[in-house]
Amino acid sequence: MEIQLPENVRNMIRQLEEKGYSAYAVGGCVRDSVMGKVPHDWDICTSAKPEEILSALEKHNIIESGLKHGTVTVKTGEELYEITTFRADGEYKDNRRPESVRFITSLREDLARRDFTVNAMAYNEAEGLCDYFGGMEDISQHIIRCVGNPDQRFQEDALRILRALRFASRLGFEIEEQTAAAIRRNKNLLRNISVERIAAELIQIVDGDFAEQILLDYPDVLGVFLPEILPAVGLDQRNPHHSYDVWTHTVYVVVNAPHGKVMRLAALLHDIGKPKCFTIDEKGIGHFHGHPETGAKMAVKILRRLHLDNHTIKNVETLIRYHDQRPKPEEKYVRRLIAKTGAECFLPLMELKRADTKGQNPATIPEKLAYVNAIEEIYKKLTADGNEFNIRTLKLRGSDLMEMGVAQGKAIGDLLNEMLELVIEGKIPNERKALIEAVRQKINDSPHTG
Repeated sequence: MEIQLPENVRNMIRQLEEKGYSAYAVGGCVRDSVMGKVPHDWDICTSAKPEEILSALEKHNIIESGLKHGTVTVKTGEELYEITTFRADGEYKDNRRPESVRFITSLREDLARRDFTVNAMAYNEAEGLCDYFGGMEDISQHIIRCVGNPDQRFQEDALRILRALRFASRLGFEIEEQTAAAIRRNKNLLRNISVERIAAELIQIVDGDFAEQILLDYPDVLGVFLPEILPAVGLDQRNPHHSYDVWTHTVYVVVNAPHGKVMRLAALLHDIGKPKCFTIDEKGIGHFHGHPETGAKMAVKILRRLHLDNHTIKNVETLIRYHDQRPKPEEKYVRRLIAKTGAECFLPLMELKRADTKGQNPATIPEKLAYVNAIEEIYKKLTADGNEFNIRTLKLRGSDLMEMGVAQGKAIGDLLNEMLELVIEGKIPNERKALIEAVRQKINDSPHTG
């Protein structure tokens, strides 16, 4: 098989070979190339030791930060290329990184230490594809399989557990039986992995094109670091609006939500509060009163625990808090919801509501989708001229109120909210002159000065 190497990669391999070393493109770039995908990154492995790499590529812009582990980074323009010496890993004590590495001259031995067969292939133009562990066969069969003993691979680096789920979710591959069994046997080793690493893998898992089967099959693995999802697994909702248990419904919402970190995390956690809020009425019907508010609070704690950024947390919280709101399809009610969510989250909220609907009782889907569409049309009409409906965009400031004699503190906030409500209901326009006049009338009727 022939792979089209980028010119920079071809040149670096050639320069290493001219000095008497062997060198190959390796790992994910080879996997993607044979699958007909465009690689995001190109990595090179070589028999040259780190100092020999530096000498052979001395004309390049080299970053030496990974020399101790045998890795040199070459920067060409905006592109970064990692070049790593063939190595064998020493003992793993923390289930993440080897205590030491030993530089070797065998490509096969270097590939043998890698995680999955599809990532354990190398290529150069002189030798072609080097595939010692059946990577091409597993690609053709759409299989994720560990190189060698899967228990050993996961005990060396527990993050590989989530990498297996991520590759399956993004490539649409099935996890091979022995590898899957080893994932479950070793899942608790994920407790030894940093939350930042876990969060990065989780986001890619839920954002995969083929996330459905992985989420349905491995909630126990995700539950190691997201224990809040486990009560949802198998929880019968006992409600005519729902055909699936809470976790299955959640999975369908995830895969029907648009791609993106905020949307997919909001979908994953939108019903996280349901188990805590579950009640059954005298007719045997299940209810989850208050679950959006409960879920929003739980989601904030979860995402903070995973060290997500504040902007993501805020937007996910907003989407979960209001995902069950059903305003009447009239302008003033839609304006009120816009004021609560803000313009940034309103259309994403409509997308979440669509995804939520698609995970419910199929008989109710058309009517509910039509409702969401109607709400969105009203929103587009209301915001066609760039209007938003919240305190930030109100054409009135607290300083205006203080100039009118309103005391600092709660009175100012109360008046601003009253004026916003009048604007939302369409009783006065969002214009400074009209707002000030309304405040004067309010002061005259019920003084706020002090």
